[in-house]
Amino acid sequence: MNIIKEQTAATASAQAFKIVADLAQCDQLHVMGLATGSTPLELYKLISESDLDFSQASSVNLDEYVGLKPTDPQSYHYFMQEHLFDAKPFKESFFPDGTNPDAGAVTREYDRILSRHPIDLQVLGIGRNGHIGFNEPGTTFDSHTHRVALTPSTIDANARFFDQPEQVPRYAYTMMAAKRVILLAFGKEKAAAIRASLLGPVTPDVPAWVLQRHPNVTVVLDVAAASQF
Repeated sequence: MNIIKEQTAATASAQAFKIVADLAQCDQLHVMGLATGSTPLELYKLISESDLDFSQASSVNLDEYVGLKPTDPQSYHYFMQEHLFDAKPFKESFFPDGTNPDAGAVTREYDRILSRHPIDLQVLGIGRNGHIGFNEPGTTFDSHTHRVALTPSTIDANARFFDQPEQVPRYAYTMMAAKRVILLAFGKEKAAAIRASLLGPVTPDVPAWVLQRHPNVTVVLDVAAASQF
């Protein structure tokens, strides 16, 4: 595991961008795994403003809310369109189908997509409870795509993106499968989760523990997120 510590979230995001750019320029980034939330926004801004070309690459998104259409402003499909795809389109982009009521069909189809498009680099953030994607505490990682019930802390953290807290979906689809992972964490509120995930015991109570077993992980932190590490 490679740990990069930077003074600020901006300089940390610049380091993450360098990793993305190096892989793309070496023709080693054919499928990119994408995450949502506030943490990767600066990285996506840097990608959008760069001369990188993803027109022959594919993207696979980490998760999607159950019950939201791609055109819903709170869907992750809409988020990615607004923050990356409008400026930097990919040849094809995949998301779990949040509108299909058949959860089994959704997870099987997304697993088929992952088998056809193995992810070269997965961008991750981390929640205050140690979740990565929507892999909440208790996740065993014995399958790729799965439907999860969001914990109260995750619902509370995402409520700021909705007009009313009750509008936050209670379920989502998520997965975790990639050849290489880059985890971004910024701010003192992420410090305890980083310590528990990278230094703590292997336990499903802290989902990001799985990164301890991954053969190719880079963790990019600002000093606040690294303060307990």
